[in-house]
Amino acid sequence: MATAASRSFTLTIGQRRLGAKLIGAVLSLAFVLVFNFFLFRVLPGDPAKNLTRNRLVPAEQVQVLRESFGLDKPLPQQFATYVRDTLSGDLGISYKFRRPVSEVIAERIWPTVLLLGLSTLLSTAIGLWVGIRGAWQRGSVFDRLSLGASLALYAMPEFWLGILLLIAFGVGVGSFPGMFPTGGMSSPDTDMTSWAGVVDVARHLFLPCLTLTLAYIAEYALVMRSSLLDELGEEYLTTARAKGLRDALVLRRHAVPNALLPTTTLIFLNLGFVVSGAITIETVYSWPGLGLLSYEALRTPDYPLLEGVFLLFSAAVILANVLADLLYAYLDPRVRAG
Repeated sequence: MATAASRSFTLTIGQRRLGAKLIGAVLSLAFVLVFNFFLFRVLPGDPAKNLTRNRLVPAEQVQVLRESFGLDKPLPQQFATYVRDTLSGDLGISYKFRRPVSEVIAERIWPTVLLLGLSTLLSTAIGLWVGIRGAWQRGSVFDRLSLGASLALYAMPEFWLGILLLIAFGVGVGSFPGMFPTGGMSSPDTDMTSWAGVVDVARHLFLPCLTLTLAYIAEYALVMRSSLLDELGEEYLTTARAKGLRDALVLRRHAVPNALLPTTTLIFLNLGFVVSGAITIETVYSWPGLGLLSYEALRTPDYPLLEGVFLLFSAAVILANVLADLLYAYLDPRVRAG
């Protein structure tokens, strides 16, 4: 009876926690919905005038454009229309592309998921390994070198690192020729479904993926190293050694699983940013993903496209944050008890 009662109590706590997280996520999305609308309305410039690309266009034609996109209506009426259409799944028509925003975004999701997904997987695996080995061999040559490299990469702006790699391996320096394409996702007239097309995409992917992987490796390595060093001073590890366990088993079975807990949130948040993309890196390498799309929309400015893209970004991060909190509570009983 006691066991059944405790399970029921635990289930109730879990349901309450899940409900609280979901309510928080919905409220966050509602705030983002409102914030997106008013944020982009304060951007300088008139979208209708920017779309004409001609200063000599008569004012009457500019007014026709404003009316066709609903920009002539009062701001409260524009907001009411925006909320109603968004809740019904209609993200509007892009000013720049003259197509539904949902279609434009859908075309750019796959390149971003390919780039950010691959770099996240590589940086997670390599960064955690570097952090674990550095902490376990604290003070060794490997630890000093990896720590210095991680700090340098972590402090380095991603776009600046991307430009350096682009110059070194894309353009070439001196007698050292460029080996990889400088931009885009594929060469013109390339069949991406063929083996040659796959190789061509991989060559275009190498430099932007390398840039993001190096940046994320530093973050994972530093967090994992710090977390594992904190665990190494705990008494339960001393008890495990006193029982006769080898250091390798103590590290693998006890220290690392507990040290991974703080990195769980970081990993899931970065997975959320996979959808949003790296705006600066995609712009540097002209990678046709959501990051470059955001930059193009900001230049117009394209209100419906900006609102749709940033709503997608926010939803991905909020969802990843909810999953990280729930998983953290599952992995750490202390969080569930609290």
